[in-house]
Amino acid sequence: MPAVTVENPLTLPRVVASAEAVARPVLAVTDAPSGFEGEGFPVRRAFAGINYKYLDPFIMMDQMGEVDYAPGEPKGTPWHPHRGFETVTYIIDGIFDHQDSNGGGGTITNGDTQWMTAGSGLLHIEAPPESLVMSGGLFHGLQLWVNLPARDKMMAPRYQDIRGGQVQLLSTPDGGALLRVIAGELDGHQGPGITHTPITMVHATLAPGAEITLPWREDFNGLAYVLAGKGAVGAERRPIHLGQTAVFGAGSSLTVRADEKQDSHTPDLEVVLLGGQPIREPMAHYGPFVMNTREELQQAFDDFQKGRLGTIPAVHGMTEGGL
Repeated sequence: MPAVTVENPLTLPRVVASAEAVARPVLAVTDAPSGFEGEGFPVRRAFAGINYKYLDPFIMMDQMGEVDYAPGEPKGTPWHPHRGFETVTYIIDGIFDHQDSNGGGGTITNGDTQWMTAGSGLLHIEAPPESLVMSGGLFHGLQLWVNLPARDKMMAPRYQDIRGGQVQLLSTPDGGALLRVIAGELDGHQGPGITHTPITMVHATLAPGAEITLPWREDFNGLAYVLAGKGAVGAERRPIHLGQTAVFGAGSSLTVRADEKQDSHTPDLEVVLLGGQPIREPMAHYGPFVMNTREELQQAFDDFQKGRLGTIPAVHGMTEGGL
């Protein structure tokens, strides 16, 4: 799990919550069920079973892989529409190509993030490049959906390509953790991702036995999802492991600790920390559309069927009827 790393975290700026910070309690630890997405790549549904009031402004998150493909096995998604939210695709291992009906897209690989604001709508495809399909190889990533407030749902689509080298790297006072700030702000340190809905997204790597207690905005929710390894969350040290999500309650700091002993194939605890300012608006969500009312959902379907969200580029030899 390379993503972005440094030889000596003690050379980085260090983050710690103040002594006066109020520890966030752990409200729940949930298991992410496994399934398949797109053309059949394996995913874990990180937010399954969690009440939306604890997720807002986040809608869903899939852990894609970790899977070591044989030649010919790598898979992606077919062309599909989006409207009303943002997709965040973070590639830890492997490579993915993106393309949309507006001519946007690109290639992301180890440690890169693509932030796609669907806004008023577009057609979109995500797929491994032909070279990876031919060779096979390791693939591991995340896709997060972030809601947009009603005022921004019909904005023009936008891309942000965030290269691994652009993320803000931080550590803890003892150097036991590497914190990658992908978007938002942590203790005054700003990540590169520009968000319409205020959020913080951090990928933390904790060495065995390391503990982090981070300042966390009180007006944000707090979530921790384990990508690999095992440890504990909260001051109460509630156990957590690969494929589980911790939901934190109110407070101004959150704590994660790595177990002293990790599995042989997972040297560290890898966790994604998410916080966001709840939008607190009605949400109508069905498939690839996230709107505020059922009428807006129906309009999105109508617009898609009438080709108003764009058309598939002819170079692919496909038409909308092939979806």
